Amino acid sequence: MDSKLLELLVCPVTKGSLRYDRERQELISLSARLAYPIRDGIPILLENEARPLEERELEQQT
Repeated sequence: MDSKLLELLVCPVTKGSLRYDRERQELISLSARLAYPIRDGIPILLENEARPLEERELEQQT
């Protein structure tokens, strides 16, 4: 994931910042408690495509 692109992207739900999870290939929105997938290098920033974050994942991200 290009760091310059990551700086421009925001969560479509909260307009907050996103964190890149390289291992899972996801963009994490802590404020929305959602993880948006990255498929073939393309971030899929659709709420209905995102998966809810579990409590243990939220604790690990902070």
